Amino acid sequence: MPSEGRCWETLQALRSSEKGRLCYHRDWLLRGENVLEECMSLPKLSSYSGWVVDHVLPHAQENPPSSETSASSRSASALDQPSCVPRSPVRTPASSPSSSATPDGPEGKHESRHTEPMVLQSSRGIQVEGCIRMYELVHRMRGTEGLRQWQEEQERKVRALSEMACEQLKRFDERKELQHHKELRDFREVMEKSSREALGHQEKLKAEHRHRAKILNLKLREAEQQRLKQAEQERLRKEEGQARLRSLYALQEEVLHLNQQLDASETQPHGDLLKLDLAALRTRGNQLCGLISGIIRATSENGFPTEEDQAVAERALQEMRDLLTSLQQEIARACENKRKQDEEAAREKRQGSKMQQGPEVPREAPAPSQGPGGKQNEDLQVKVQDSTMQWYQQLQDASSQCVLAFEELTNSKDSQVKKIKMDLQKAATIPVSQISAIAGSKLKEIFDKIHSLLSGKPVQCGGRSVSVTLNPQGLDFVQYKLAEKFVKQGEEEVASHHEAAFPIAIVASGIWELHPRVGDLILAHLHRKCPYSVPFYPAFKEGMALEDYQRMLGYQVKDSKVEQQDNFLKRMSGMIRLYAAIIQLRWPYGSRQEIHPHGLNHGWRWLAQILNMEPLSDVTATLLFDFLEVCGNALMKQYQVQFWKMILLIKEDYFPRIEAITSSGQMGSFIRLKQFLELVAPSLVFLNSAFWSVIPPSP
Repeated sequence: MPSEGRCWETLQALRSSEKGRLCYHRDWLLRGENVLEECMSLPKLSSYSGWVVDHVLPHAQENPPSSETSASSRSASALDQPSCVPRSPVRTPASSPSSSATPDGPEGKHESRHTEPMVLQSSRGIQVEGCIRMYELVHRMRGTEGLRQWQEEQERKVRALSEMACEQLKRFDERKELQHHKELRDFREVMEKSSREALGHQEKLKAEHRHRAKILNLKLREAEQQRLKQAEQERLRKEEGQARLRSLYALQEEVLHLNQQLDASETQPHGDLLKLDLAALRTRGNQLCGLISGIIRATSENGFPTEEDQAVAERALQEMRDLLTSLQQEIARACENKRKQDEEAAREKRQGSKMQQGPEVPREAPAPSQGPGGKQNEDLQVKVQDSTMQWYQQLQDASSQCVLAFEELTNSKDSQVKKIKMDLQKAATIPVSQISAIAGSKLKEIFDKIHSLLSGKPVQCGGRSVSVTLNPQGLDFVQYKLAEKFVKQGEEEVASHHEAAFPIAIVASGIWELHPRVGDLILAHLHRKCPYSVPFYPAFKEGMALEDYQRMLGYQVKDSKVEQQDNFLKRMSGMIRLYAAIIQLRWPYGSRQEIHPHGLNHGWRWLAQILNMEPLSDVTATLLFDFLEVCGNALMKQYQVQFWKMILLIKEDYFPRIEAITSSGQMGSFIRLKQFLELVAPSLVFLNSAFWSVIPPSP
């Protein structure tokens, strides 16, 4: 049938359209959000809806064929549905403007014949399009329903999983809480058990403590009784010791008084007729005085004197009395002999009055024999030579005059003057305290600073400029304080560190060479603090306090307490070492043409004079050892053979004298000197400078 052919043509045209060529798949719901958006978009009319309304509906209303009434009604009903016609419709010549002829003519009839199949064709296309839209709508609804069901299923699964996770979390929290309660219960049980054990242990300790307290109380009572007994014994011992000490002081005073009587025997008339050796008596008297003084010093260090010390002092006093008694008897006998000689001489003169007598020729006493070092084999001296004492007194007078020169500066109440005095003292003493053997450049810097200060140039001290020209008495004050500081360094620094003697001595020697007055003040301070550097042994004078006499000997006395012997010897050793270093060293940057202001000849004089004097217990051995250890190498190079003669003299003749007066508690310095002499004397000329461990460091 022709209509069936047109239907197939219409289907073929639809299949060839863009929408007909689309492929539909069952899994279109899984393609993503674009499909969902198309499903949820509002339905739209096909693009051919306008063409149908303009061309098909008017003709259908004008010529509605009876056979096509049902089809027209279906087409009209299809127009009410949404359509999706292909975008390229098939247009016929009937749509051209030439079809505007009237339907009454033959051309209108022909057009109406052609219009009917087009109307049928368009109605069929609309029907097909409506079916397609219905099919799309059904599938969209199915996809939406499936998607909704899938979402609900997923939500149910998520809710199920969430509920299961919550339940598992609750079970986990319950297990944790249960475990926590179990641990807490176990911990409480352990703590309760520990508390019970601790309480039991505490009760046990309390019982032991009560028992021990009882024992300790018993012991304390016993100890208190013992302490009271010991305190009573100590009190009795102190009373006895103080009584013995007072007895010792009385014995010492009597011995010193008897010794003065021995010294006064020199002025006795007819002394040349005495058969006793007055020098020997005086020497023995000095030894007895030194013995008692040593006992008192030892007791001041160790406590109170023992009965043995008191017995030794009493024997020394008895011996001194015997010496004085024998001297008095000898003096009486000498006076009686002199009287008889005078009477006989007068008688002979009367008998030979007529005889002419020529003048008497005095005879010189034969010179005593000499030992290996040129020393006379007679008793040694006790007092220093007169020339040495004059030199010593001149230095002390110069020091006193220097103090008087700046007395106004030291006693001033003006704050500005006090500030100047303090700055000058710091500028003079601080550089000396900084002297060390680290580097020669540092020594030169210190030397230049001291030299500039003494020369009147300003120097920096504590951030301020200081000069001796700030006060008319500034130079005297600085010179005195500088000399005092040099000696104090020997007393403290050199005494503790023997190697420090050389850098201090080399600076002092250089300052001495350029400023001689400073050198004289150094000697004055040295002689005052260490009289053995003269050498000078001060004598006890009648009416002198014992503390003043001990200060004259070089001891430090504070609050009526004399310093210990070890500390005293340490200070004396430091000052002698400094003196021995000064006499052999010269400032390397000075003029070599000038002689040393206080050279080795003074050291030789000191050594000779101290060997001509009676030794002092513990002191002489210490001073000889320190002096020879520091200055021995320089004296050996200067005096050569004469020096070795002096060493042999010390070893063979003087050393036994030291040994005779050295007690058992004073053997330290004696043994050091003995070892030194035993090592040096046999070596003679085979010793070199490496033996003497006192070579000064080169600056």
